[in-house]
Amino acid sequence: MKRIGSLFRTLFLTELLIGLSVTLRNFFRRKITLNYPDEKTPQSPRFRGLHALRRYPNGQERCIACKLCEAVCPALAITIESDVGPDNTRRTTRYDIDLFKCIYCGFCEEACPVDAIVETRIHEYHMENRGENIMTKDKLLAIGERYEATIAADKAADARYR
Repeated sequence: MKRIGSLFRTLFLTELLIGLSVTLRNFFRRKITLNYPDEKTPQSPRFRGLHALRRYPNGQERCIACKLCEAVCPALAITIESDVGPDNTRRTTRYDIDLFKCIYCGFCEEACPVDAIVETRIHEYHMENRGENIMTKDKLLAIGERYEATIAADKAADARYR
């Protein structure tokens, strides 16, 4: 009986006809292709892209150098050095993130008690020269200042889930 079924499938090309029917069904459906640079797909407020360091509204850095983000990072991509400032507060002197090591898991953002480090929606970035993959404290603060409105809106949209 098995040989007869196999002979029937071989003789009448049933697998080919099944494959052609799938093609024919999908041929008349609406296309979902986007012209990427001109058209972009919507992003979630929880999208994890390029990192940024935030400041308080008075201009003071949020990071208190607790080093929780460095400790929780599974890829060991974060390096922090701290020092005590003139007002007896501990602040970071060095805050580096190696983007080649980072796996964009978001643990650093979750561990931060003051919401200093965040992952933005920026996903279109590149490196042309050696060493550009290291995000220094100055670069992170510049990104945070530039996109503060977007970051605050995303945090507000995500607040009810935290």
